[in-house]
Amino acid sequence: MSTPNSAPAAWLTQEAFSRLQAELTDLSGPGRVEVVKKIEQARSEGDLKENGGYHAAKEEQGKIEARIRQLTELLRDAHVGEAPADDGIVEPGMLVVAKIAGDETTFLLGSREVGGGTDLDVFSEKSPLGAAIQGHKAGDSLSYIAPNGREIAVEVISAKPFAG
Repeated sequence: MSTPNSAPAAWLTQEAFSRLQAELTDLSGPGRVEVVKKIEQARSEGDLKENGGYHAAKEEQGKIEARIRQLTELLRDAHVGEAPADDGIVEPGMLVVAKIAGDETTFLLGSREVGGGTDLDVFSEKSPLGAAIQGHKAGDSLSYIAPNGREIAVEVISAKPFAG
């Protein structure tokens, strides 16, 4: 659940939640052990200042720890469950077809973690486009201000629950 000062919880399918939970378990256990072994081996090779293997292993360790923190937070706050209602209203978990600046685009609104394993474009509901189209339905026309300051026209064509 989100608190007044936190970001809204991400919507995840049960499949995405399970996949991310497995990734977290692997990174927290075997992933950490493996990178520590790499660091120890590189450390045994001598001078750390010019030891590329050591620095690469430390960088890998930093990336693993950052991903563990990201997954822990995401999974702790995630709203797991069924796809949103098939009511045509744009909300997280919907596969949206929209005309953006004249070009028809299909994308998932929500967490990129839900779309993992697909080649779908994913827009966060917190992005300028995502925030602008939430609550709209097929046939609605609107515009939003892009990060570059330009106003971009959008027409929602359809919104269907993402089956994952």
